Amino acid sequence: MIFEGLADRLQATFKKLRGRGKLTEDDVNEAMREVRMALLEADVNFKVVKDFIKKVKERAIGQEVLDTLTPAQVVIKIVNDELTALMGDTQSRINISSKPPTVIMLAGLQGAGKTTTAGKLAYTLKKQGKRPLLVAADVYRPAAIKQLQVLGEQLDLPVFTMPEGTNPVTIAEQAIVHAASYANDIVIIDTAGRLHINEELMQELKAIKQTVKPHEILLVVDAMTGQDAVNVAEHFNNDLGLDGVILTKLDGDARGGAALSVKAVTGCPIKFVGMGEKLEALEAFHPDRMASRILGMGDVLSLIEKAQSNFDLEQAQEMEKKLRKDSFTLDDFLDQMNQVKKLGSLDQILGMIPGMGNLKKKLGDVDFDEKEIKRIEAIILSMTKKERRDPSILNGSRRKRIAIGSGNRVQDVNKLLKQFNEAKKLMKKMKGMQKTGRFSGFKLPFMK
Repeated sequence: MIFEGLADRLQATFKKLRGRGKLTEDDVNEAMREVRMALLEADVNFKVVKDFIKKVKERAIGQEVLDTLTPAQVVIKIVNDELTALMGDTQSRINISSKPPTVIMLAGLQGAGKTTTAGKLAYTLKKQGKRPLLVAADVYRPAAIKQLQVLGEQLDLPVFTMPEGTNPVTIAEQAIVHAASYANDIVIIDTAGRLHINEELMQELKAIKQTVKPHEILLVVDAMTGQDAVNVAEHFNNDLGLDGVILTKLDGDARGGAALSVKAVTGCPIKFVGMGEKLEALEAFHPDRMASRILGMGDVLSLIEKAQSNFDLEQAQEMEKKLRKDSFTLDDFLDQMNQVKKLGSLDQILGMIPGMGNLKKKLGDVDFDEKEIKRIEAIILSMTKKERRDPSILNGSRRKRIAIGSGNRVQDVNKLLKQFNEAKKLMKKMKGMQKTGRFSGFKLPFMK
């Protein structure tokens, strides 16, 4: 889970504060020491940490905080505000030109995921009603052009290429002409990368910039490289001038130091984050929502947006009726898992729900990937209709038969049944939380 270590440390620190009632200056200082260590362990830039702690302490040690009835909550709010400010305050969007085409130039080092990100960005913009043109301007990496063409086929989008040996500047220039002729309102230029920053790379990028005058220059960096990603962003910004950053592989980065440092160090906002390998796994970056997730307060808005774009409304309403009647079966469980899989990993989903971050430990080590869904499907389809409707009749001999029939172990059948029961409890709990207003406005896909 993103920021897993940092989130655990910060939440444990604030739990201690809540238990102390009225706070003293020493209490705040002790908490800030814990926060400082948590940020440094998360690979946040040292200067950024120092400035962050200073700002929080200045606000938290004021009398209006220490004298309030709920000082711990006020301190948490201050940390939330400062984390949000650290990452850029508000969402930074793509600047769409009033006179098309809008030219977006992607830059970065080899291995950061530029070409894949070009496809993901094209997919995102296509969903918004745009007509992107992908431009293969990386003429040095043999597979880059073919990779972009494959992505173009998957997305049913055009890919502009020129004969081998053509200068990348010429490719970019001709692509703009082509876009104007074929009514493409977005041009995404996939430029070459290097294993490290060098003069040759920068000169080529500067030449492309000078010739096509892109409306957006976005740097693609690998979040898992931590402070190296921040250093790369600083170099590119100084030499090229960036409009924003796209952090890839953020879903695999448990520390998150790059996301917390890059805006403060470079002044460049994070515009998108890569949250998986699929083409739809590029998300707009919301500093306020990310800060909320780090502090264990969830990210309900993002979850609602994901659900609205991925779920079948009629099926969701039918599921809600079954929950009311307590007739939720293993068949329904499988259908629900297939729908939830579209939202992302279980880690990501639970991290977006307030107070649910630790529930994954109860559900066990499972993510809704293709392999896991097929395994669960095999087990459920090896049951009789009666067993799927009423799992309580599954005694030892029935479980053994199901395990053999599905090519799994009895332990796997037991694990599935445990997950099914925990899922039912979770759904009932969510309904209860909605009714009592614990998180107003949030509805699971199966809630009306």
